Amino acid sequence: MNDHLAPAELALSAVPISTQPDAVGPLQVLPGILLTAGIAGTAFLLRRLPGASVLSPMILATFLGMALHNFIGAPAWAKPGITFSLRRVLRFGIILLGLQLVATQVVQIGAIGAGVILATLAATFVFTKWFGSVIGVEAKLAELIAAGTSICGASAVIATNTVTQGSDEDVAYAVACVTVFGSLSMFIYPVLPALLHLDAQAFGLWSGASIHEIAQVVGAAFQDGAHAGQVATVAKLTRVMMLAPMVIALGIVATRRAAHAVDPAKRKAPPMPWFVLGFILMVVVNSLISIPAAPKAWIVTATTFLLSMALAAMGLETDFRKLKAEGLRPLGLAAAAWIFIALFSLALVKLTAYA
Repeated sequence: MNDHLAPAELALSAVPISTQPDAVGPLQVLPGILLTAGIAGTAFLLRRLPGASVLSPMILATFLGMALHNFIGAPAWAKPGITFSLRRVLRFGIILLGLQLVATQVVQIGAIGAGVILATLAATFVFTKWFGSVIGVEAKLAELIAAGTSICGASAVIATNTVTQGSDEDVAYAVACVTVFGSLSMFIYPVLPALLHLDAQAFGLWSGASIHEIAQVVGAAFQDGAHAGQVATVAKLTRVMMLAPMVIALGIVATRRAAHAVDPAKRKAPPMPWFVLGFILMVVVNSLISIPAAPKAWIVTATTFLLSMALAAMGLETDFRKLKAEGLRPLGLAAAAWIFIALFSLALVKLTAYA
């Protein structure tokens, strides 16, 4: 499976809606769009360097954008296009992501496998939110780390921020966390099957149910053989399918919370992420229509490129000084969530027929 499915490690906006201009002309947004596209293109080229291929273009684009902003400075003339990339380009990229998924993938891993994945996702999300409140991590940042860990890494972080509406620094911190710990999993997991007495099927399910990004899942699971890699990929894509219902559910909760807020300033509900319906529609289309291999490859690359543009834009809005101000508690939360998802999913795999 191609690691351009970096949902997919999937956001609509890391920038608060109130600060985003609604009426800008094409000539105003073009320079910033070209800048984010240039950063995304550079990220694709960097993946050809030895050792860099383990990172998705989305992650590399994030770091490149952050470096440009903090060491050189994002030009003012690019601001409208950066905002456009964070909103419109990102929405379109996430909608296209649906063309990489089919409903029958859930059937391939069976009811028990699907149950392991869903239980792991729900438990990890709840645990991370709870533990974040215990150790004093700001609620929005904890929610973003929870989404990235439990669903699909960077893509889930930025999609969830559509309704969470955290700061750019919150998003960048969460993306960095899921990148670090997901990468650790990619190198640690392959040495564990024999020690944990896991066959290829069990190891594949465990990898797919617990490692953060798709690229990281593929990198880890295929080291135990083709069967383990295939099971892991299907399991991971099943998790990715949960992105849409998760974001919609969070949007409903946020809307109800805003409606009952005592403080008038908190009564403004975040916009419902209706773009997610487009994502679901594309999953349906891809499940009913067989897209030829050549066009499918172009769609996968285009989707990853668009999401890389959006994350480059987010990096261009991220200030290292504000990231530093977050402290080490969020990193500790991400580490705890990483350990929890690994152990919880392993326990479920061991308790089912897969072990």
